[in-house]
Amino acid sequence: MPSNTLRRTPKPENLASLIYLLRGEKVLLSEHLAELYAVPVKVLNQAVKRNIDRFPDDFMFQLTRDEADAILRLRSQTVTLKRGEHVKYLPYAFTEQGVAMLSSVLRSARAAEVNIAIMRTFVQLRRLMDSNRDLARRIEAMEKRYDEQFASVFDAIKRLIAEDEGRKTRPKRSIGFFP
Repeated sequence: MPSNTLRRTPKPENLASLIYLLRGEKVLLSEHLAELYAVPVKVLNQAVKRNIDRFPDDFMFQLTRDEADAILRLRSQTVTLKRGEHVKYLPYAFTEQGVAMLSSVLRSARAAEVNIAIMRTFVQLRRLMDSNRDLARRIEAMEKRYDEQFASVFDAIKRLIAEDEGRKTRPKRSIGFFP
């Protein structure tokens, strides 16, 4: 996402593309958060390290080299590294609770504004996932119901095919005069 979009008041529809699913958690990366908060990544990381006791593992974790490389491959259209080159410092990933904790650590009007938008984004994503689960359940119920109804239709078709096969295997009656 272009940085000028992140500098304006963030909107949930703009933030959703920044959320990754890592280790079973929806997370935002430190580099995106720093850009959203309009601070250098180094400043964000320093604030977190000074308050590390507020960020347990379920609030924040550092990406492994493989995770960072995988994310770079996903975003390859915007970030280009030379062959064999890696990210120098592994980014941190912040869960929803970690992002909420960042607002108390950074204490700025911008941080509060950004956190409100981020929390709204997480809520929208949760609602979307719930509605998708509900839709999947409804489709499954319909499939079961129609499977039962069509089972009798398929049985009838199979009987007709079997009868047709039986007719083809019976010898045909001859027509005409035979000595």
